[in-house]
Amino acid sequence: MTTLMDDGRPIFLQIAERIENDILAGVLPEESQVPSTNQFASFYQINPATAAKGVNQLVDQGFLYKKRGIGMFVASGARDQLVSKRKEQFYEQYVVTMIKEAEKLGITPGQLAEMIQKGASQ
Repeated sequence: MTTLMDDGRPIFLQIAERIENDILAGVLPEESQVPSTNQFASFYQINPATAAKGVNQLVDQGFLYKKRGIGMFVASGARDQLVSKRKEQFYEQYVVTMIKEAEKLGITPGQLAEMIQKGASQ
């Protein structure tokens, strides 16, 4: 685990994102056990209830599930679902924003495509 960034977002959201990133990176494969809320709380020196809120958010979204008396596990299909979720977020946060800004600046779709291609090749 890495330390949390102090980016102004609630800690429970940062924990949820850290778990998501670990699932996407393959650090937490599907059907593997996720660190306990007490482990998160100890590592990040936070209240266990805060850690639980982040974990439970992922349970509510179907990325994690609980095995009674054992702990939390990564759900089958979680990685693919996360990829889809993150692609949609990427589109909304970056692509739509970029297109709107390009329109304000008079950048044509063709010019924008060239800029993206240039950036991708660097």
